[in-house]
Amino acid sequence: MTDVARHDVWAQGEAYELYVGRWSRPVAEQFLAALAVPPGAAWLDIGCGTGALTRCILERHAPRQVVGIDPSEGFIGYARAQLREPRAELRIGDARALPVDERAFDVAVSGLVLNFVPDQPAALSQMRRAVRPGGIVAAYVWDYAGEMQMMRRFWDAATALDPQARERDEAVRFASSRPDPLRALFEGAGLRDVAVAAIDVPTLFRDFNDYWSPFLGGQGPAPAYCMSLREQDREHLREHIRSALPVNTDGSIPLIARAWAVRAVV
Repeated sequence: MTDVARHDVWAQGEAYELYVGRWSRPVAEQFLAALAVPPGAAWLDIGCGTGALTRCILERHAPRQVVGIDPSEGFIGYARAQLREPRAELRIGDARALPVDERAFDVAVSGLVLNFVPDQPAALSQMRRAVRPGGIVAAYVWDYAGEMQMMRRFWDAATALDPQARERDEAVRFASSRPDPLRALFEGAGLRDVAVAAIDVPTLFRDFNDYWSPFLGGQGPAPAYCMSLREQDREHLREHIRSALPVNTDGSIPLIARAWAVRAVV
């Protein structure tokens, strides 16, 4: 595993929740609402992680079944502890070789995961294989290069102070997380009626500590880079970011998080 790839390992549910998990839930709600899947469907959640998307499906969309797949034992363990629901089954598995039967599901979804899969065409092929003809394949990823502002503000400051940080910036590494490449990826998998749309949610931080402390968790590209710095360099980065953030009169910090959502038909 390369040094850069090592920082993509997600294994601690609590650290993920503090970092971006809390913002992924409102994105998941909008994403699922737009799919308009009728009750009683069988869902497949690829890269289910801590279970945020799976939970939203269970609570709001009356599924017959939800199978969640994730390669992280730590995340699967966390999700199982949170989701004690007979309609949900969580399995350890790889998006490139899904441990499910062909045409077993009405819908296959993936939330904030696709960019981390080394072979994205293989993952899309597997999602298509798992869904019945006429069913839905859909995914969403953060807008790393644009309006996922929590991360964008961090990397803009980090690369201004340290040009070598650019190689870890998700905007550089995950250039496919944009509308045109995403559309091409889904169409290349033989999916029909491909549509891409933005999902924006507010991310209001109580104060600067609420913004900054998740970067000290060390899990994920930005937190891992942050914690790799010497203390004085980390403090310099901290103050550089603080000086550029918008601040309300009560000290809160108003940002937004944008994700790109893709929906297609098998």
